[in-house]
Amino acid sequence: MGSVSLKIGDGTARFRRATLCSSAVNILMLFSVVTTNLFALYAFTSSSNFPKDQHRLLLHQTHKNISLISEQVSLILREIDSSQKKLAQMEKDLLGYDSIDLTRPNTPTELKAFLNHHTLPLGKDSRTGITEMVASVGHSCEKSAELLSQYMSYKTSGPCPDDWSLAQRLILRGCEPLPRRRCFAKTVPKVGLSSFPFSLWKNVSAKSVTWSGLGCKNFECLSSKKLSRECVGCFDLGSGAEKQRFVKARSKNDFVIDDVLALGGGGMRVGFDIGGGSGTFAARMAERNVTVITNTLNIDAPYSEFIAARGLFPLFLSLDHRFPFYDNVFDLVHAASGLDVGGKPEKFEFLMFDIDRILRPGGLFWFDNFHCANEERKKDLTRLIERFGYKKLKWVVGVDTASGSIYLSAVLQKPVRKYTAFNIVMKFLQYRNKGINCLFSLLQTDGRG
Repeated sequence: MGSVSLKIGDGTARFRRATLCSSAVNILMLFSVVTTNLFALYAFTSSSNFPKDQHRLLLHQTHKNISLISEQVSLILREIDSSQKKLAQMEKDLLGYDSIDLTRPNTPTELKAFLNHHTLPLGKDSRTGITEMVASVGHSCEKSAELLSQYMSYKTSGPCPDDWSLAQRLILRGCEPLPRRRCFAKTVPKVGLSSFPFSLWKNVSAKSVTWSGLGCKNFECLSSKKLSRECVGCFDLGSGAEKQRFVKARSKNDFVIDDVLALGGGGMRVGFDIGGGSGTFAARMAERNVTVITNTLNIDAPYSEFIAARGLFPLFLSLDHRFPFYDNVFDLVHAASGLDVGGKPEKFEFLMFDIDRILRPGGLFWFDNFHCANEERKKDLTRLIERFGYKKLKWVVGVDTASGSIYLSAVLQKPVRKYTAFNIVMKFLQYRNKGINCLFSLLQTDGRG
């Protein structure tokens, strides 16, 4: 998930934007000042035209009117202030987060130091418009305040606690990005590393990775487990099915890398692999001079260190986080069942739009054996894909007869979108015609009934 600039101390934010409520307050204050002055001016200028008793009565009435106006203005201001507080609380309830309260007892000193605002020494920056530097921390960290305090409790300039699993727990709870720390991470000697490209298929030494916080303590243990649909014996690089992946099809849903690259018509240079297991997809692409970044977390296994030991680039990031890449930079995005974020349609839709953002026009999006629990899930996925207007270069649906599960494999090509007024109107007419046709069909069905 994204990040926000957190409120510190008195709750002062980095930027203050003029709101409708604040504008209304300013207008009311101006109105009250003008009205008061007009009444006073009227009272003083009209004194010569009235007898003394009438003048005193008029002056009394004027002061009474001014008091009534002041009371009304004060009442309106109190109502506006109350409404602003209610709106702020509603916003917190809708967004699901609050700012971190650093006045809470037992808040680590290092957390306070990291989150403090730092005023720019030369004042406002002319290029960005900011006046101070504010630390960025995941907005859901407030919900895991105790874990965050535990994470930020360490000796400054000393060794960091061996708590990478705690950091991963925070990330999986939406506390991402994590605050930086001023301590030295635990070092593990990287023994037996080979030079590239020999490192791609040489087994990694168990001594070169961190096993703390994991159930298994060696790769033999991991090889005997089914860690995920994409990782069955995936740490055994010397033999087994891992070495055949992407170069030899095991079923109709398996695509061969060379066939997919041929569909792109050349120009494949950089790619992104989502939930890439032990990095075999990136290894096969590296053999074809394509650089691939592998997104992974260390769920039950040391994926990140293993991928790095192969001479590949692991990205330690959850799928709830916005991808830290600029728009339209990747030639290829590869994803398997790890793309499914808990089966939640809204989260999956946000994720798909972020993938579309980083994929260049003409680039390929490779769905690799994406697991659909049932036919309805496949239909929902198909409808979502069709919204993007991708060209279907390959589309294969397979069914597991034993479980009834459906697997979708596809190679899609991102279109070049030109959002002119004509295209918008045509898209509107297209959807309108679909709706009219659907309604007409329903009327025909009712007529036959």
